[in-house]
Amino acid sequence: QVQLVESGGGSVQAGGSLRLSCAASESVNSMAWFRQAPGKEREGVAMIYTRYGGTSYADSVEGRFTISRDSAKKTAYLQMNSLEPEDTAMYYCAAGFRYGGTWADVGRYNYWGQGTQVTVSS
Repeated sequence: QVQLVESGGGSVQAGGSLRLSCAASESVNSMAWFRQAPGKEREGVAMIYTRYGGTSYADSVEGRFTISRDSAKKTAYLQMNSLEPEDTAMYYCAAGFRYGGTWADVGRYNYWGQGTQVTVSS
């Protein structure tokens, strides 16, 4: 059972930045960040393949967010810049062993973190 521990959430004003971290207890093939705002479905934000570093992003965050990883530490990061009030949500780290398919499909991931809250005020 892979354990995921997230950190780095908080409150920031619009235009600000935050960096989320997700540490995995074991090596996995891919790690991703999802978010869920009240009353909305969970949506994929970004994904990274931990071995070769390939990434994918949601259109809404492309150019503002950057996902990266430190394979030795089994940790993924999400650098969030130019934050907007619409980015307010609970952010979840996800991890899995599958390759291919739709990266933003929640069913693609076997393991989930507890979530960390990100609040962006205008």
